[in-house]
Amino acid sequence: MNPSFDPNSLRKDLFIDGVWRKAAGAATFTVENPATQEVIAEVADGGPGDALLAIRAAGRAQAQWATSTPRARADILRRAFDLVVANTDRLAAIMTAEMGKPLAEAKGEVAYGAEFLRWFSEEALRIGGDLTTSADGNTRILISKEPVGPCVLVTPWNFPLAMGTRKIAPAIAAGCTMVFKPAELTPLTALALVDIFQQAGLPDGVLNVVTTSAPADVVGSWMNSGIARKVSFTGSTGVGKILLSQAAENVMRSSMELGGNAPFIVLADADVERAVEGAMMAKMRNMGEACTAANRFFVHRTLVAEFEEKLAKRMSELKVGNGAIAGTEVGPLIEQAGLDKVEGLVADAVARGARVVTGGFRPEGPGYFYSPTVLTDVPLDAKLMSTEIFGPVAAITPFDSEDEVVRLANDTVWGLVGYVFTENVDKAMRFSSALEVGMVGLNTGLVSNPAAPFGGVKQSGLGREGGKMGIDEFLEYKYTAIAT
Repeated sequence: MNPSFDPNSLRKDLFIDGVWRKAAGAATFTVENPATQEVIAEVADGGPGDALLAIRAAGRAQAQWATSTPRARADILRRAFDLVVANTDRLAAIMTAEMGKPLAEAKGEVAYGAEFLRWFSEEALRIGGDLTTSADGNTRILISKEPVGPCVLVTPWNFPLAMGTRKIAPAIAAGCTMVFKPAELTPLTALALVDIFQQAGLPDGVLNVVTTSAPADVVGSWMNSGIARKVSFTGSTGVGKILLSQAAENVMRSSMELGGNAPFIVLADADVERAVEGAMMAKMRNMGEACTAANRFFVHRTLVAEFEEKLAKRMSELKVGNGAIAGTEVGPLIEQAGLDKVEGLVADAVARGARVVTGGFRPEGPGYFYSPTVLTDVPLDAKLMSTEIFGPVAAITPFDSEDEVVRLANDTVWGLVGYVFTENVDKAMRFSSALEVGMVGLNTGLVSNPAAPFGGVKQSGLGREGGKMGIDEFLEYKYTAIAT
């Protein structure tokens, strides 16, 4: 066990109106280490009654919090940033224990997540407006921005710290109160983050957290409370559609960061070494359990043999194991269902004619591990070509023409991110324009950045997180007509 991880020091209760409290009936659910399949904690299992207490606390706190000064909100976020950075080792160890990613990668997530706190501490001071005169000269048009109100925040398990800060930070900066439901598979990192916000001086009732094994009941009660004015969700497209339906019933603002099926395109003039490096980054971050993960590798037929050989070599050299052990590069998948899904997708592709270049098996022993895998000659009708893999599997399909690969890349209901490798700037910009996605990585396998707007099109979601646009998701525009 990593010495930075002490189960006895963890927060495991609900946090409502500034108080850590047990769930109704003292109910709990277990949290498992996916590398060992051992239970590491019992966490409060909140229900609809607890959820109602939380949203009412957020509702009561909203009016006063909305009048707080930009500087006060900025200072809280900056103190939270400093605390997160100071607690890097502990937060990373908690993350590794409950979701499996290697410690080095977990520390990288802490640094990434902390940057949202610093970024929005600065954006809190830059909430602007506008003043113009009407065309007839009879009215001055004053535009101001105000907090949208109490927000429902729902985060996934794959980046339990960064997805929390990416939603909480702009809400704080804008002057919104919150109810927050972290993923039931990884609640411990989120609870540690909430504890940091309390230490940073966030007033009671501004951030309320309910962990639960029944998310539909808890989140549904918030959506139908009549108090919440916005929902921000990161997760599957299926769940996002349910929340959008509930939001429509209550006319709530919505931000949705949903599934992805990212194409990774290697054009005929690409630098293969650079493309392989980008592929490792785009595919293997977080064991492939990322909505931005490269899913479908389209490689020009003239380069496919060289690309698959070099990618397979890199993938086969990765060290798979418990993320808490130094040197581990690939941890386990999050749970048995995820492992079964990946194994089933690979088996389906092979049955349809794909060839395994490396990997394609479960290692022996405990834990939800799957070997880094490269498949080639993957047919277009293989299930993994239309399914978010969420695992360490790179599926390669050759193409012949640029028009063909654009059509293949866009042949999906999703549109989060696409990756293009080429040495020709004209082609790069043409593909950036042609891809039906919200983000494009040109000669890079990494697009996530707190200073950039993160989000997709089509069924990959609505709205943007991060960048200058991120705070606008938590603000309403108010127009005041002033007679002249």
